[in-house]
Amino acid sequence: MTTSPALDLAEAQKRLLGRISPLGSERLPLSDALGRYLAEPVMAVRTQPPADLSAMDGYAMRAGDFVGPWNVVGESAAGHPYLGELAMGETIRISTGALLPRKAGAILLQEDADRRGDTLSTLNGEVATARHIRRAGFDFEDGDTLLSNGHLLNAQRIALIMAGGLSQVAVHHLPKIAIMETGDELSADPGNCTKHQIPASNGTMIAALARPLTSQIDLIGPVADDPAALSEALGKVEDVDILVTCGGASVGDHDLVRPALEAWGAKIDFWRVAIKPGKPIMVARRGRQLILGLPGNPVSGYVTAFLFLLPVLRAMAGAKQCLPQSVMMPLRGKMPVGGQRLELQRGRLVNGHAEPLHQQDSSALAALSQSDLLILGPRHGPARTSGAMVECYQLQNGGIA
Repeated sequence: MTTSPALDLAEAQKRLLGRISPLGSERLPLSDALGRYLAEPVMAVRTQPPADLSAMDGYAMRAGDFVGPWNVVGESAAGHPYLGELAMGETIRISTGALLPRKAGAILLQEDADRRGDTLSTLNGEVATARHIRRAGFDFEDGDTLLSNGHLLNAQRIALIMAGGLSQVAVHHLPKIAIMETGDELSADPGNCTKHQIPASNGTMIAALARPLTSQIDLIGPVADDPAALSEALGKVEDVDILVTCGGASVGDHDLVRPALEAWGAKIDFWRVAIKPGKPIMVARRGRQLILGLPGNPVSGYVTAFLFLLPVLRAMAGAKQCLPQSVMMPLRGKMPVGGQRLELQRGRLVNGHAEPLHQQDSSALAALSQSDLLILGPRHGPARTSGAMVECYQLQNGGIA
């Protein structure tokens, strides 16, 4: 097998994402659109608020009629407007969110008002002002672009779209994936492992990580380290957008995934990225299908899925921002001099500081389960101690804020 130098992380991600296009689109009711990405811009078909409203509980009066006293002639509550027109010297009781009557242009706050029967005066010399009026259209107006395509639909954006007068949106389809675990050491039954076996947990982990960004996940395996078994398993891969393999991606005598994929008709795009853990990641294509070959060590598999699989899923789902976004944090603890690869140490967020975990073995699931962060140790970078600023990926939400 001929090998080429390992790619830098940024170069590998750019190369991978440069060949991904969003999937087609469908229209969904907003109630079914949470977590999807917009395929079209969303335009408001109404103005919000549609008229001048009160921002506080109090009393409304005409603009310029600031001092009083006033005669209370009615009330405007949210959903129950006062339909008359105010004259000078008149006021109405008004609630937060209620429509201002015609000619009204000032609000006297409830706590600044002294009402005796139908006569209203001010307390402590306070005056009515326009400061507490929500003007028509201050939030958005009919025809405004509320959201551009590529935005993730979260709770806030769904509320915005509904407020804009819409009940459906166009979103991209979510990709379908298959995850195939390989390895003679893997047991499908976690409660029935011999001493030479471990539970096949990678597929379940990757599926859980990918689930919010997929419409279908097929779990295959564990498949034995055998060319015939691998060929048979690949023959069962159905019409999916992405095939993810876990294990068998390195160069050992039992790492048979690459030759099996090539025999299946896959064309290798690149293999090996200069990161630790996760160097032997492989990217290939077979027709329209993308293949990601992830390392078998669970931490390596998680890190490469975080850095490569999740961005690909976002890109296919139509996301505007696909890559995880790093943040700078002060270090709590020590990090050694950088080596030949970018190191992604597992760490915890402790009082706003990034604390590397003691256990950094690529098979250590207990340490991975305690991690909030991946702390980046640059290639050939200097040793760092507490207080130094370090670049981190936050694992929550796949690193996308």
